[in-house]
Amino acid sequence: MKPIHLLSGFFTVGLWTLASRILGFVRDIAIVGFLGAGPVAEAFFVAFSLPNMFRRFFAEGAFNMAFVPIFSKKLETHEDAHRFAQEAFSSLATVLIGFTVMALLAMPWLVIAMASGFLADQRFDLAVHYGRICFAYILFISLAALLSGVLNATGRFAAAAAAPVLLNVFFVGALLLGASLGWPLGATLAWTVPVGGLAQLALVWIAAARAGFPLRLSRPRMTPDLKRLAIVAAPAALAGGVVQVNLLIGRQVASFFEGAIAWLSVADRLYQLPLGVVAIAIGVVLLPDLSRRLAARDTAGGRDAFNRAAEISLALTLPAAIALAVIPLPLIAVLFQRGAFTAGDSAATAAALAIYGFGLPAFVLQKALQPLFFAREDTKTPFYYAVVSMVVNAVVAVGLAPFIGYLAAAVGTTLAAWTMVVQLWFGSRGIGEAAALDARFLHRLPRIATASALMGAALYAAAWALTPALGLANWRYLALAGLVTFGIAVYFAAAHLLGALPLGHIRRILRRR
Repeated sequence: MKPIHLLSGFFTVGLWTLASRILGFVRDIAIVGFLGAGPVAEAFFVAFSLPNMFRRFFAEGAFNMAFVPIFSKKLETHEDAHRFAQEAFSSLATVLIGFTVMALLAMPWLVIAMASGFLADQRFDLAVHYGRICFAYILFISLAALLSGVLNATGRFAAAAAAPVLLNVFFVGALLLGASLGWPLGATLAWTVPVGGLAQLALVWIAAARAGFPLRLSRPRMTPDLKRLAIVAAPAALAGGVVQVNLLIGRQVASFFEGAIAWLSVADRLYQLPLGVVAIAIGVVLLPDLSRRLAARDTAGGRDAFNRAAEISLALTLPAAIALAVIPLPLIAVLFQRGAFTAGDSAATAAALAIYGFGLPAFVLQKALQPLFFAREDTKTPFYYAVVSMVVNAVVAVGLAPFIGYLAAAVGTTLAAWTMVVQLWFGSRGIGEAAALDARFLHRLPRIATASALMGAALYAAAWALTPALGLANWRYLALAGLVTFGIAVYFAAAHLLGALPLGHIRRILRRR
């Protein structure tokens, strides 16, 4: 069994996630370039969000949050981990096949639940049609997520982190092919979803088999281990349901404002870049590491792992959050404003992006705090916290919609994220030494905040100076690249000089990797 090196594993997952997010940008730039914020784009975004919503229950959410700690501890204690993974794989596949059939029959009601504002126009029929094509993706991606959990728990992060790149490669290729051959682009995108999911499943299955875990479908049996898994997963599923209710509230609010779903989807894509690179990497690596340390009674190692995860999370997301809040319009206009995506669309999307930016540190800190509970197989406490955050989101999003329109969805999401972090933080105080902040973290946190603030001021001034170039068709890409590079240079220089993120420390991590 390979040991888990937290920071080197983080960089492995982060780099692959960065590649996936960059390709995701290329994908979304192409989609909005061809389709704009029109009915076909909005219908596809809703249809694609359906399997992605439910995968939080069956994959990255409930199932994996319960599966990874149990599987990791079996590895640490040399129990029959392969048998447990095989049983979980077959049981999950059986449940998903039945659920997919029911969802295909109930697709009109699912679309209504997602975007009831579609009922009044052609977006509803399009979303139902695309949704039935896309939904098989949940079967493939959920099984892929379980296999990814197996790989991560054994200290193998590359294949699982690389799998999402495949989906975006398929999207970009299908979109270019469909446009050149005159295919209906909405249907082309919809069919690409399950095909890309199958490719992801194949990649991680091969990697798991090479790691000694060739999982195959078999008749599911309710063993004591599966009963234990179900008991732990149930509260996590409910918590995942609460998170999805938050997303539903936001989409419902947005569906009553023409173009808003596309604006929020594009804004979501941009802030998901730093969120995905940092939060996904931290969550993927920290949970199995903490679980294995707890199984070995290594409390000091668990505390160090938690602190380093929180430290690197804030060191990378605080400057990103400030950048999204300070220069949202240049980012959106240069990256997305072309073809059917107009200047008005850019301005509306930039406003949402700035609000999401303020919530970015909260989204990432959740990924560092939640494993403190999940590694102890405590999924009930995060569920209770999620219910409170859902209430906050609903009150804010619905209550502010008559006054600030679609932006209420972004405000509700951001405030709900910070509400969740506050609860997780105070709740973790009773966990013990593993959740305590160490001297290094307390020393570096104010320095990280200061370096981020200095970068924000420098970015604001540089964006003002580059305003003419950012508006020129032949220069705007170079101007934006220069602006982003300048911001990165200022931050890392300030962080190094202030002792927030010494460059020698980063070099040691990369050398170890």
